[in-house]
Amino acid sequence: MRRGCSRILATRCWRLTVETKLAIGICYWENANFLVTTPLKKMNSRTATVNRDTLETQISVSVNLDGTGKTKLSTGLPFLEHMLDQIARHGMIDLDIKAKGDLHIDAHHTVEDLGITLGKAVSDALGDRKGIFRYGHAYVPLDEALSRVVIDFSGRPGLVYDVDFPRARIGDFDADLFREFFQGFVNHANITLHIDNLKGVNAHHVAETIFKAFGRALRFAMERDARMEGIMPSTKGSL
Repeated sequence: MRRGCSRILATRCWRLTVETKLAIGICYWENANFLVTTPLKKMNSRTATVNRDTLETQISVSVNLDGTGKTKLSTGLPFLEHMLDQIARHGMIDLDIKAKGDLHIDAHHTVEDLGITLGKAVSDALGDRKGIFRYGHAYVPLDEALSRVVIDFSGRPGLVYDVDFPRARIGDFDADLFREFFQGFVNHANITLHIDNLKGVNAHHVAETIFKAFGRALRFAMERDARMEGIMPSTKGSL
C-alpha cells in the first residue's frame, strides 16, 4: 500500500475490482478490501504552550490538538490527573502539564488555574478557528452513570453545569472543584459548554463520564472540516 493511503476493511462486498474517481481520491474494491487513496496535504500544527505564574500557582500547559492522547502530568492532585488523562485519551490531545500550587491551603486555586491555563492553550492552538466543525457533543456511559456534554466554539464564554454528585468528596478530592475547573476553561477558551449528568449513583463514575464526554465533544468540535477549509464557521465572519 502506498504512503498516504488508508485502508478500510469492508466485511461484505463483491469480488470485483472497481476503480472510481472521487473528489477525495481513488477507491479500489478488491477481495473484500476497500482501499481509499487520498492525496497527502500538509496540515498546520495546532500546538501551544501557556504559562501562568501567580502568587498562588505556577502552571505550564502544552497541548497538541492533533496528538495521540499522550500525557505528562504533574499536579499534586492524583484524581484530577486521572480526569485529565480522560480528556487527552478521548479527545486525542497530547497534554504536558506541570503545576505547583498552594495545596497546603486547599486545591481550589490549583484546579481553577489549571482550567484557565488549559483553556487558553486550547484557544491559542486553534488560532482563528477557521475550518473546524465548531460544535461537538457526546453521551458517555460508565456502568450506571451517564453524562452528556455539548460544546460550541462560539467565542462567547458560557457554562451551564447541571451535576449533583452523590457525595462531596471522591477520595481526597473535593467534587465542587470540577465546576471551578470547567468555569476557568470556558472563560479562557471562549466556548459555550453544557454539562449534564443524566444518571449516576457512584461519584467516581459520574466524574469519569463527564470528563470522557468532554474529551469526545472537544475532539469533534475541533476536528477539521474539509468542506469548510479556510472558512469561518459563523455567519458573523468571526468567532
